[in-house]
Amino acid sequence: MRDGSATFHYVGLDIGTSHVRCVIGVRDQNAEDPNAISIIGHGMSANQGLRKGVVMHVDDSVDAVVNAITEAERISGVRIEHATVNVNGVHVTGMNSRGTIAISSPNREITAEDRDRVEEAAAIVKLPANREILQVFAKNYRLDGQDNLKDPVGMHGVRLEVDCHIITAATPNVRNLDLTLEKAQVSPRHHTVSGLAAAEAVLDRKQKEAGTAVIDIGAGTTNLAVIEDGEIQHIAVIPMGGTHITNDLAIGLKTDLEVAEQVKLKHARLGDSTDKTFRIIVDGVGYTFEQLETNMIVEARVEELFEYVDKELQRIHRSRKLPGGVVIVGGSALLPGLADFAKEQLQLPVRIGKIRGLVGLVDTVDDPAFATATGLMLLDVLLAPFTAEHGSSAQLLSGNLSSIGKLLKKLRP
Repeated sequence: MRDGSATFHYVGLDIGTSHVRCVIGVRDQNAEDPNAISIIGHGMSANQGLRKGVVMHVDDSVDAVVNAITEAERISGVRIEHATVNVNGVHVTGMNSRGTIAISSPNREITAEDRDRVEEAAAIVKLPANREILQVFAKNYRLDGQDNLKDPVGMHGVRLEVDCHIITAATPNVRNLDLTLEKAQVSPRHHTVSGLAAAEAVLDRKQKEAGTAVIDIGAGTTNLAVIEDGEIQHIAVIPMGGTHITNDLAIGLKTDLEVAEQVKLKHARLGDSTDKTFRIIVDGVGYTFEQLETNMIVEARVEELFEYVDKELQRIHRSRKLPGGVVIVGGSALLPGLADFAKEQLQLPVRIGKIRGLVGLVDTVDDPAFATATGLMLLDVLLAPFTAEHGSSAQLLSGNLSSIGKLLKKLRP
């Protein structure tokens, strides 16, 4: 958006199951890199209106969005009217599709319009009345039988094909999300999926080319995004997250949810076989638990989660075959021992995601839980309109985002 000084502000709004997070960025002309994006504001608020990523109580969700945005506005000193927003929940699914078109003359070069036409042909798929296309990602092109072309523009041929990955979502759930934003007086500039946004915040170009999976473990859902050769290969949402770990602890330890949450945050240790006890105090009341029992409960749920992740990787023949490994973000990413535990379960190199290539108030969002909101802000930079003063918005990032730029026209507004 633009304020009175004609400065563009970019906003990412992550509406999650347990929290809403907002990040505001601006082009920092005073930095060493004139194209650097500086974080100038952030906000977070507890959310009681979502279940497993889907809006169930609009008014509660509106309150959470307003509170998060108000905090970000207070820190940044700017008013938020637009944002790029995530769509979450198991209703978000991916499917592959192929489009084919004929070129009118064998002597004519393939143009950008031809590329658009073949991508539009791939997007013509039969969907139920209650589903809609959220995004379309072109993976590779084929020209007269020549495979694995990244961009056919400028080449010669008569038959152009494209393989696409199409993300669809349940229309009622998207409408409820838009209703929440309308009541919060925020206009969604664009919608995207949480996994893609998180990937933009934590992956570099080398990882995107080599083949990397980003696992965003939220409260109610876990988002998986696989990027290879700079392209989206697979998107999936698993109906399991940090809340399930808390519930398991409450049942297994026979304690209250509030106590179980504190146990998870402060004492759970994946892969730790230490046989000892620990004591916590919640609201002035002391509780004593066994460390070994606590770890076993948490490990059982996390192991199940990674089994689902591996099944998704098997679907695209990438199980144990991603050179870039796995990057974990989300509110549950800081569970002690999680990276080593995931490495053992997935048989891949694993690290906890760290936000890259930004300046400003970076330390305030240097948390895996803010990866999606920060990635949404970065995508908002790419999705901003072209201006003569600033040039194309994709140039502002100076390579921080890779091939996503050519997908912008296919993002759902």
